[in-house]
Amino acid sequence: MESVKLQKYFTDCGIISRRAAEKEIAEGRVTVNGTVATEGQRIIPGKDVVAWKGKEITMPKFKKNVYIMLNKPRGYLTTMSDDRGRKTVAELTEDVGTRVYPVGRLDMDSEGLLLLTNDGELALKLTHPRHEIPKIYHVRVAGTVPREKLKALNSPMEIDGYQILPVKTELVSIKKEYSVLRMTLFEGRNRQIRKMCESQELEVLRLCRIAIGNIALGDLAPGRWKHLTSTQVEYLKGSAKTNKKR
Repeated sequence: MESVKLQKYFTDCGIISRRAAEKEIAEGRVTVNGTVATEGQRIIPGKDVVAWKGKEITMPKFKKNVYIMLNKPRGYLTTMSDDRGRKTVAELTEDVGTRVYPVGRLDMDSEGLLLLTNDGELALKLTHPRHEIPKIYHVRVAGTVPREKLKALNSPMEIDGYQILPVKTELVSIKKEYSVLRMTLFEGRNRQIRKMCESQELEVLRLCRIAIGNIALGDLAPGRWKHLTSTQVEYLKGSAKTNKKR
């Protein structure tokens, strides 16, 4: 069997996320064949003995890949644990039947469509910069959005010293106290939409991701999850193989 990175082995076994595994390795809680593991170490599954906190970690004989969508409510962290005791999406997916991990992120104050899976290989491909598929958001901002600000949101823009890819921004509706924008991103910089709006002095009141590619949130209630269809899973796998950064 080919060697794999130690942190990937943890996700393949459905134990903890890759990021969490990297932290555990760095803090010396993981051993390989009785020796404290090192960052970036590779192991051969089935041959090398991996232990975490003294307990051996083994690959399930029959692992079934699970793919779900969650309507993440505002106020939940996109992580499986939090040392400060804050609410996480792990609490909302306890009844999935197996441990799944987020594909990408939504910040704590954002809501909407979040994909989770125990398929570490697909998750890695989908979050790689070269394999971004469009993510669509409805953004509620205070007041009205003048034409020049809408034009600026559609134009090349620099965020935190980085030239972001163009973001297609459309005005969806105008109410008395707020406007709703539909924004389509092909990359996901940290708090990108909020920083874009801030640059145009637009106050974000609500930020909701409504779709990832052709996978739409639909009428899924906040805090609820459901399995992706086989068609949706094949779409994601196809996107991971062929989609290029625009």
